Amino acid sequence: MSSKASNRHDPLSAEIDAALEGVNLQEVDQQDTRKSRTSRELMRGQVVGVTGPDVFVELGPRMQGVASLSEFDTPPKVGESFDFKLNGREDDLWKLSRRAAVELSEAADIEVGSIVKARVSGQNTGGLELRIGPLAAFMPTSLVGLRGGETLAAFLTQTLVCEVLEIDPARRRVLLSRRAVLDRERDQERQESIGRFAPGQRVSGKVTRVEAFGGFVDIGGGLEGLVHVSNISRKRVENAASELKPGETVEVVILEIKDGGKRIGLSMKALEPDPWEGAAQRYSEDMVVTGRVTRLTEFGAFVELEPGLEGLLHVSQMGKDRVRRASDLFKPGQEISVRVSGVEPERQRLSLSRLDPRGAVIGSEESVDAREIESAMRTQEPKRAGTNLGALLGKALKQPPKS
Repeated sequence: MSSKASNRHDPLSAEIDAALEGVNLQEVDQQDTRKSRTSRELMRGQVVGVTGPDVFVELGPRMQGVASLSEFDTPPKVGESFDFKLNGREDDLWKLSRRAAVELSEAADIEVGSIVKARVSGQNTGGLELRIGPLAAFMPTSLVGLRGGETLAAFLTQTLVCEVLEIDPARRRVLLSRRAVLDRERDQERQESIGRFAPGQRVSGKVTRVEAFGGFVDIGGGLEGLVHVSNISRKRVENAASELKPGETVEVVILEIKDGGKRIGLSMKALEPDPWEGAAQRYSEDMVVTGRVTRLTEFGAFVELEPGLEGLLHVSQMGKDRVRRASDLFKPGQEISVRVSGVEPERQRLSLSRLDPRGAVIGSEESVDAREIESAMRTQEPKRAGTNLGALLGKALKQPPKS
């Protein structure tokens, strides 16, 4: 087994040193010493018979042993040879362990980069204590690969598949990582699954994590994508946590797949009807509508008329007098009445004004009076346009006769 002392001064090294303080790990011997010791503890034997739960083994001249059938992954056949660890004698038979032999062999052959099986023997504030056969090892919490809801205590007595990151005899440390193995498995699963997905595809997934900027969704096959806050809904969403909850199932559309599936963009908004379709029919110029102020800028206020459809109320259209800042008049969430002054569905633009066509502020007394006058004028206009024969006859009679 090769060894590698760590000369790196990085956060991980500091984390390991802190976690190992006061922990008594078994010293890691050099390769030749360990292999020599291991060879003395192991003995090659040939299966000569299987009776019930017992496997009888010929170890050499006048030397026989017995091992439990449960020590083998598959039932052995007569004539097969295996390495065994000797665990003492009983009734002239050596008690043998096949699993212990495997562990000893693995411990003798490990090196940096090796994939090993390690049994969790304990935990401390910094991580997990493990054993690789007779060797003691350590795994910092950050390298365990904890998932939502998992704790270190849940791994006690478990056997984990790990990667050897570091072997340091001088500092009595074998450093393992389960996360590296999990990451490698996910990468392999991702590569095998990526061909099943394509941009524009509609899929179902489970929300795994939510941040203010968006939610991460597991779409299967080891693939996880991000629904950015701007793609959650047609309506304006400021914080993804207000719309998404971990564990819930959502329908999404794949927007893009990058870096071999490591970056996947998703959208829930794409499944909602586009509010700009038919907007020209629903909103015409000079129509007075009620909307909600969603955000304020230096040049105006954005007013939501329906989910996903906003119009701009420019500062020049906020009042008869000059308005310097929209925040002087409005607050986000406030409902106001506005007049539609322009509709451009193809550019997804809708212009709004707080002034009526005569320049009065909508809702003011001046605006109400102007509407009443205009309404009265429209009522009287047909009478003025008609022909009053009686009035014309009276006017003609009053005229002097022509000479």
